[in-house]
Amino acid sequence: MTGSQGRPAFDRRALIGTGLGAAVLLAAGPGTARAADRASASSASSAPERAQDFLGAAMDAYPEHGPIRLAQSYTDQAGLFSTAFTYDNALAVLAHLARGTRAGTARATALGDALLYAQANDPDHTDGRLRQAYNVGPYTFYDGVRQPDGFVRADGKANVGAQFGFTGTAVGDMAWAGVALAALARRTGQRRFLAGAVRIGEWIDRTGRTDEPLGGFKFGVDGANQRLPFTSTEHNTDLIGLFGQLARLTGDRVWQERRAVAGAFVRRMWEPDGGFFYTGTNDGVTVNRSPIPEDTQTWTHLALNSSAYARSLDWAATELAVLDTAGRPNSTVPAGQSYEGVTFSSASLLADESAPIAAGQPKPDRNGVWFEGTAHLALALRHRHAPGDEKRARRLIASMERAQDLLGAGQTFGGRAVAARSGIVSASSPLDTGFGFGYYPYRHTGATAWYLLAAARSNPLAV
Repeated sequence: MTGSQGRPAFDRRALIGTGLGAAVLLAAGPGTARAADRASASSASSAPERAQDFLGAAMDAYPEHGPIRLAQSYTDQAGLFSTAFTYDNALAVLAHLARGTRAGTARATALGDALLYAQANDPDHTDGRLRQAYNVGPYTFYDGVRQPDGFVRADGKANVGAQFGFTGTAVGDMAWAGVALAALARRTGQRRFLAGAVRIGEWIDRTGRTDEPLGGFKFGVDGANQRLPFTSTEHNTDLIGLFGQLARLTGDRVWQERRAVAGAFVRRMWEPDGGFFYTGTNDGVTVNRSPIPEDTQTWTHLALNSSAYARSLDWAATELAVLDTAGRPNSTVPAGQSYEGVTFSSASLLADESAPIAAGQPKPDRNGVWFEGTAHLALALRHRHAPGDEKRARRLIASMERAQDLLGAGQTFGGRAVAARSGIVSASSPLDTGFGFGYYPYRHTGATAWYLLAAARSNPLAV
């Protein structure tokens, strides 16, 4: 994700930074997780085991900066240095829990405690919010200024990712963190995780609720704490999952009411003639009809589990299907390889292949596979389980596993080599999302976590 002059471009979870639109770790937590993973690393040979090893490496990239840590989102080659997106770390928690082992639970617990630490030690706010991203290790920024700290700054505050403007708070990112903490509360029985998830839900209701005609919960706030005008189908889908889980865990009926608000917005975004969901609204009045993204088709099924909207999976599987081959002009796939899956949105299929996505970036390939979205679809198909769904899901998973084996070689975390055949790149070739940013062939914590959820048939939005 490199922009002009080598600076990374902002991704869809980086649009709300400045100028842009008390936890205690378990004594046996991170140390036990690292020891168990090291002990099993030599024998790990399956694709899921290698993916888990990658998530562990992302989490352990800066051991000299203490046990309280998050996982770096992308390998160093992406140009985002030690950035750890809140969303990616929530997914890592869920993927570690899906592993079903003591080591997986220990790693998930350590990441959950780091999210709680960030919640309790924000440098500017005490209201339960999390930021879009944090720094988890030292680096020298493009302007030559040194960022010396790990996740915990010298003053004890969480190290917010200010260099890239990742200082805002998105409702969707908060929702996924809440889902992760709720999952930890269920698995461990530890009340602190439920308390953190409830604080997140309360922040979302205070900040996001709107009385606009289309309803739902708004996008969040920027780095200056200004409320953003957008309402996202994706975010409200996340809230269906989070609020439903909080209702079940707390027994408080207010969460069911809030879930109904989010669900009503999502259903208003349904296009019955086409069998898909629109992306949301900019003003609370008018529905945005283009571009049409993948995640609003697959996450809606995972959250709603309704046959009335199940056609959205067929729309995504058909209308966003791509096959990336080495013979395409802008493909970066090595000779003799090909990958199938889906792309980010309807606009990705219409990208201008004659020009870079942004200055200093490579030209996009309309057939670039978005592996995170491909995992969404594989999991949703397995969840729907209609005739042919499992066969199609297995093909998509096989494509991701081939990518793990063959793409993204020679990449690093914190200057340390990533093990061969571990971790999945975010895209097979550069692709234009249609939302002002791109994805590239860098190994990615989020894509790898979604692959693991699909492989384990683990639906994180289920109630």
